Amino acid sequence: MTAARNQALATQARRVYLEALVRGMTPLVAAVGQGATQLLAQGAPHAVMMARRDAVQAWQKAGPNWQMGVVAALRHAAVHGVSDNAREHDAAAPASSLKMSLVDDSTIEREITSSRLALVMMDRATWEFTDLRTRMQALEAHDDLAPLDLLRAHVVARVALDAWGRAGLDANIWQLLHHELHEEFAQLISEAYHETNRWLIAQKVLPEVDLRPFIRRTAQSVREPAAVPAAAAPASAQAGAGAGGGATGAVGDAAGGAGEASGSRSKASSQADEVMAQLQRVLARHVPGFPVATSQVPARPGGGKPSLAALAGNSTLSGTEMAASGAPKPSLADATPAAGSPRLMGAIKHAQESLQRRPGAAADSGAAAGASAPRALEEIGARNQAFKQVLKQAANNPAERATIEIVAMMFQNILTEERIPATVRVWFARLQMPVLRVAVSEPDFFAAADHPARRLIDRMGACVMGFNTAQTTGPGAERASNDALEREIKRVVQVVEAYPDTGRRVFSTVLTEFEKFLDNYFENENQASKRGVSLAQQVEQRETLAIQYTIELRKMLSEVPVQDGVRDFLFHVWADVLAVTAVRAGAQSDVTKAMKRAAADLIWSASAKASREERADVIRRLPPLLKTLRDGMSHAGVPTDKQDEHVRLLNNALAAAFTAKTAAIPRERLDELMDQLETLEAMLPEDVSGDSEVDEMLVRDLSGHESDGMEVVAEGGSAPTPAMVAWARELQVGGWFMLDYRGRNEQVQLAWRGLRKQLALFVTPKGRGVLFSLNRMAAFLQAGLLLPAQDEALTVQATRKALARLDADPAQLLK
Repeated sequence: MTAARNQALATQARRVYLEALVRGMTPLVAAVGQGATQLLAQGAPHAVMMARRDAVQAWQKAGPNWQMGVVAALRHAAVHGVSDNAREHDAAAPASSLKMSLVDDSTIEREITSSRLALVMMDRATWEFTDLRTRMQALEAHDDLAPLDLLRAHVVARVALDAWGRAGLDANIWQLLHHELHEEFAQLISEAYHETNRWLIAQKVLPEVDLRPFIRRTAQSVREPAAVPAAAAPASAQAGAGAGGGATGAVGDAAGGAGEASGSRSKASSQADEVMAQLQRVLARHVPGFPVATSQVPARPGGGKPSLAALAGNSTLSGTEMAASGAPKPSLADATPAAGSPRLMGAIKHAQESLQRRPGAAADSGAAAGASAPRALEEIGARNQAFKQVLKQAANNPAERATIEIVAMMFQNILTEERIPATVRVWFARLQMPVLRVAVSEPDFFAAADHPARRLIDRMGACVMGFNTAQTTGPGAERASNDALEREIKRVVQVVEAYPDTGRRVFSTVLTEFEKFLDNYFENENQASKRGVSLAQQVEQRETLAIQYTIELRKMLSEVPVQDGVRDFLFHVWADVLAVTAVRAGAQSDVTKAMKRAAADLIWSASAKASREERADVIRRLPPLLKTLRDGMSHAGVPTDKQDEHVRLLNNALAAAFTAKTAAIPRERLDELMDQLETLEAMLPEDVSGDSEVDEMLVRDLSGHESDGMEVVAEGGSAPTPAMVAWARELQVGGWFMLDYRGRNEQVQLAWRGLRKQLALFVTPKGRGVLFSLNRMAAFLQAGLLLPAQDEALTVQATRKALARLDADPAQLLK
């Protein structure tokens, strides 16, 4: 076909589409009128009935005028196009008059209503629209339809809403009739698309629509063998580079090697860097003047984090209290200055305040819980979409519009993540405007996966992705535990909202506070984990004390003539007995002191005995001493057969002492040893974290600690590499994993890390604990027996999905 012929077909297709819309308005108005009449027949409280009666009367009076207004507006738009009134007004207005009228409440409400109508229409007509758009692109030789093309559903929705207001109908009437309006408009546009497609097919315009030429493939995806299913490909290969072109293939190829070459970084970190690099390339290629970050600001700057009281400059009023009381919100003098235009930053502030006033009220009062949460989430999602359009109108340059689009895409993906409960997603949605403010001000938000704003969302998301009350032992207790975590997420969001000018600092501060909360939450509030955490802490304390006691006993006996059998018993058995007793009864308890006296008596009994009186004294004191030793070993979990073996070796050592030719221990030295044992805790080193001091031979077999509700992993996996040990050390409390152990493959949550990260406790939703040493955990990770529930962090996944959409249509960044 010639270009002229194609243009003529496109023009006629638009007439067919327009006439289908105009014809459909008559049955649409009739159906809405019938629905309005049925409202009056439904029972309702008196106030509601009065509102319905007034609405129906208003509709019956103004409905025909609205129909004529819509038809006239559609015909006008078909000839002259649809203007963006807000932008035209802003362009004509002097700079001094550019205030907040652009995003006043009426504009916001109209955009929200229009967005919701457009979404309903596209849900019904997605496939018909896709086919029609493809055919029109082929005829008109354009990359895509114009943003305000009448063929787009949101333009039809805007026309309908504008005519609604001109006809004298208000938003309340629309809300009462919105079910019928949504249904009829969805049917109308679906039929119009279908009729236009049918006519184009009759004209032999792309009878079979093939979308494959419109799919942009990455260099890496081209190299993938065709026989490999998409689900089996690695995440980095599936996402694609989009507009980055062939350069993405190099990054994808390098991603695997990066994880092996970097000793302390996990595979997930490597993939996150890949996504950030890919995003940078897309922005640099398609957004003129985008301030691409050249370096990454450290996510954890040196020095301590300021408290929220310090952030506020008020030591007596917390951020939560300020948010609740409506107190003035101070800004920091040293806060990062906003790089965005004042107009856009003001619009963001106004949008955030609107979100806090409206959908937040339902969540604050608890109405968002349970069945109402999806409705609240739908409302916030629609408002955020409406805000996106309003904010783009306030943007000053392409870079700001691209930032708005990417952040909106990220949060749209986060808010559709079904593994996160809807009650939590409601609060995540409230972070979109604060995050947008940071993204506009700090270009490294799009370059660094460890930006504090990203890390906060990732940490909170990772902790709630495992909520599953169907697997809990007590629904009430589990609900209380989940409520505590949801309350903290709510508090975090409110604090971020309360300090809109602090940017990175407030995100960094609340992240630190959230991590502190998690430690207390799993230890004291989470019903599934708190017993296991208590046991794990006792295990760690026992192991630490056993090592410390052994070190001190070695120092004490370094110059004391004691039989080797007794020396080994004290180092390898009795140090552990002292540790267990100190943990259970207290270091200064009578039973612990008795165990220390037993150690002193054993040392004396095993020294050389030259006189008959000393030998008789040993024989007399031996039975109660052996009983004390057995009691101590029993409390420490030493099996009976092991006890018998130890006692036999001690008897041999004591017998040898009767014939020893070495010098006896002087009474003064024995008294000194006894005093040292009495005050042993005061001499214990505070830190035994140095690897050189922790001898593997000194760490007791943890299987002796196993009890009801606690399993200790003593075997399994393969010898871990240093990189795997480093990855195991980086795992954060709150994350969910799949554990394959003892014939079970089940979901577990990392609930506790030891002070030196040498021990880690995972808990199942039913409350059973599984305790790992660091090396054993690394071995399970390496063998694939312990797998993270998330392949990548929440914001990285959201960014990857956004990139996939931009891959198909990079022009979205500038619309």
